[in-house]
Parts: sequence; C-alpha cells; structure tokens
Amino acid sequence: MGRAGNKVRRRWMVMRAAVAVVCIAMAGVTSNAAFAQTASDTKPYDEKLIRLAEILGSIHFLRELCSNEDGQAWRERMRELIEAEGATALRRARLTRSFNKGYRNYTSHGTCSESHRAAIMRFMVEGAQIAEGLVKSVP
Repeated sequence: MGRAGNKVRRRWMVMRAAVAVVCIAMAGVTSNAAFAQTASDTKPYDEKLIRLAEILGSIHFLRELCSNEDGQAWRERMRELIEAEGATALRRARLTRSFNKGYRNYTSHGTCSESHRAAIMRFMVEGAQIAEGLVKSVP
C-alpha cells in the first residue's frame, strides 16, 4: 500500500478515535442530563449528531464496496453512538434512520471507483470535524 493507502489508514484511525471520543463524552452527558429533559427529546447538537450517523452509514457501505477489510467496524461505531445517545426509542430510531439513509445512498453503485474512494476521504474528514466539534461543545 502506497502513500494514498497510508493516508486513508491514518484518516480512518482519526475518524474512529474521534467517534469513540464523542461516544464517551456523550455517554457522560446522557447519564447526567438526558433524563432531566422530559418535555423534549431533542438536544442542541442533534443536527450534527444525525449528520455524523449518516456519514457513518455511508462510510460503512463505501468501504465494503471498495473491499476494505473493516468488517463491521463502522456499524460498531454507530452502535456505540446509539448506546451513548439513544436514551429513548425515538432518539435511537432517528440515529438508526440516519445511518441507514447514509448506507442506502450508495447501494445502487455496483463497483468501487476513484470517486467512491474520494467520497470516503471526504466523509472521514467531515465526520472527524463533526466529532471534534461535538466533543468541544459538550460541557
């Protein structure tokens, strides 16, 4: 694997670590504050969280399409996110729906191409940025 492969591997590791950090941070917020919000099932950061779930779904499908050896790694990151943030059935459903939307966005694509690899890189960068922003915004 050349330079491009090393870049992909590094970005994958950064994205995976960022999502893990978000999950840990959100778990603390959820355990401390989520149950105080009985009137509403939304949080100020939901839009970013929903986008992150969609990105995880897209990455999961595209990396499988492009024969990466990730197995269920991205689905596992999503499961961790749902465990950390899915305090209610409605929140879990929203996150799951977003992940599935990201996954389905590419299901009509039969073979991996350079544009798919570029999309993976863009999603990893965007996902890492969202995850880092979420971590910084959590009190």
